[in-house]
Amino acid sequence: MNPGDVNLQQLLEQAAVMQQQLVNAQQELNDAQIEGSSGGGLVKAVVNGSGELLELKIDPSVIDAADPQETADTISDLVIAAIRDAVRAAADLQQEKLGPLAQGLGGGLGGQLPGF
Repeated sequence: MNPGDVNLQQLLEQAAVMQQQLVNAQQELNDAQIEGSSGGGLVKAVVNGSGELLELKIDPSVIDAADPQETADTISDLVIAAIRDAVRAAADLQQEKLGPLAQGLGGGLGGQLPGF
């Protein structure tokens, strides 16, 4: 073997280790529950690490029976803001968990893995 030759066995072992690390990171993301909120905690959204909405909680004090249209508009805005907050936190977690793996691939994917 020449000094410049690639050790294929070593390369395959490294790829297998990275693949397992990726599987583990994806499982951690699927299991994670990240909360976002809006309106000072009046609306809370919980997503997993992939950004899938798992739960939505609306504090009853948001509801004003005297003005149902305004209440509906307010709740809609608060729900959207809470979900965006949770999804943004999930994206940060994805970067934390998967970013180092993408760098291990040489950064050839621009720091992003397909589908993330």
